[in-house]
Amino acid sequence: MSTPLSRPSYAAVLRVPNARRTFTAALAARLSYGTVSLAVLLSVTRATGSYAVSGTVLSLFGATTVFLMPLRASLIDRHGPRRALPPMSALYGALLGVLAVLTWRPGASAVAIGLTAALAGGCAPPLGPTMRALWSELVTDRDLLQRAYGLDGVAEELLYVSGPALIALLGGFAPPAAGILLSAALNVGGTCAFVTSPAMTAPRPLPRKEEAAGAPLAGEGVTGAQPGRARAVLVRGVLPSVVVALGAGLALSAVELLVLAFATERSYDPALVPWVLGALSAGSALGGLANGVVRWRTSARTRLCRFAAGLGLVLAAAGLAPGLWTLTAAMACAGAFIAPVLTTAYLLADESAPRSARTQAGAWVNMAVNAGSSGGALAAGLVIGRLPLPVCFTLAGGCTLLAAAASRVAGAVRVGAASGLRR
Repeated sequence: MSTPLSRPSYAAVLRVPNARRTFTAALAARLSYGTVSLAVLLSVTRATGSYAVSGTVLSLFGATTVFLMPLRASLIDRHGPRRALPPMSALYGALLGVLAVLTWRPGASAVAIGLTAALAGGCAPPLGPTMRALWSELVTDRDLLQRAYGLDGVAEELLYVSGPALIALLGGFAPPAAGILLSAALNVGGTCAFVTSPAMTAPRPLPRKEEAAGAPLAGEGVTGAQPGRARAVLVRGVLPSVVVALGAGLALSAVELLVLAFATERSYDPALVPWVLGALSAGSALGGLANGVVRWRTSARTRLCRFAAGLGLVLAAAGLAPGLWTLTAAMACAGAFIAPVLTTAYLLADESAPRSARTQAGAWVNMAVNAGSSGGALAAGLVIGRLPLPVCFTLAGGCTLLAAAASRVAGAVRVGAASGLRR
């Protein structure tokens, strides 16, 4: 659907027919994921008076949201986003509404709140993977597609920064449960605008790699003896991306605790910690934008390994910082690799997955990042105080270095298997 350009730009991405409207609608819906976690945390804490209950409820909500995402994505690949997304979003919005009613005033049952939150998370529509799968249909030029993925990644990063700020602003004149209702409204309204955009009704051209093979269109599924083979192709294709995303998630969530421990150990004001982590986010945004405008000559798989290795090395070196401002600079440098790692992971998964499983491919990468984030915080909490901080930083960086090595091995195995099939 895109026009090949000699020097594609981010503005060119938004000039692709129907891209601006579709992307704006998707971002409005995805903003709900930037607001909902803090809203649930504040609301449940106010309703139950227990941080333990609110932490458990948020964990249940996060677990069902993340670990059931590939299942929900498979429904989108099978039935198409126009048929699968509206019921998911409607159920998600309704359950968030119930959760808001339960937590509007103190005294609600913790069991009822936890069950409702878990059910809501299980229905959360995978809007990020769906939008990334749609980019590959809106944009057929590979350089422009790289910029589209970069723009998507940076925008998503900004959503998770602005979401909590929006909840804080709302909390100035409304009870915390109003933030849950806002999250529901954003998701349902944005999803409705997303699925009714012209991009969803436009003809779906077959992608380059599968055109000759006559692969099924998204939403048509795979019939006959194909499902098992399609699943095997999907697993082999997304494995390098999933491995690196998991390693990056482990490292980055550990770094948040490590920065706090660094500031505490050196007697810095803890209020400075958000600024250090802000440098990490700023570096990620700049790195993502830079990655999108470079015309790379190496393959996505090679870039993924190199970006992950660069992130690991910088994180390992950050533990040697003599002071907080040096650490801040190191975090900015580490951040410059984050968005390129994740963007390339999604791009490689999209390239490697069958047409009928592109949304699932993105969902597996997304799940790996979030699963790694959960595990990394837990692991960091166990080792901080037991090992010197430089060693802890080295272990965090080692997660991505190990993931880069494992991804390279997985990619080599996949290529070898494909060669065997040709023989």
